[in-house]
Amino acid sequence: MTFLVHAFVVLVALLHFYFLVLEMFLWTTPFGQKTFKRTKEQQEQSAVLAKNQGLYNGFLVAGLVWSFVARDDMRGPLRLFFLGCVVVAGVYGAATVDKKIFFVQALPAIVAIGLALAFG
Repeated sequence: MTFLVHAFVVLVALLHFYFLVLEMFLWTTPFGQKTFKRTKEQQEQSAVLAKNQGLYNGFLVAGLVWSFVARDDMRGPLRLFFLGCVVVAGVYGAATVDKKIFFVQALPAIVAIGLALAFG
């Protein structure tokens, strides 16, 4: 079961690394425009904000990676803290931007938290 816990934590970290790349580097590209269903002008106007969001996603990735390499007594608390941050961000995004964010961002982190609590 440890493998399943690790797999979900890695999945959440990879998703947030993808969000980082999308928001910091691909925001104003045709791919970014298509992903967010916005015009080039809209994407360019919000590019600085998107880069900031991407940076925060990077911090979440760093924290989740840290939870794999930290001392044994810190791994669980770090993992739960950063997964909790992901859940809060996902719930907030779903409430304020698009309900799909809950399923893409918050739900995998909720599953990871459940697995981590059940199986360590």
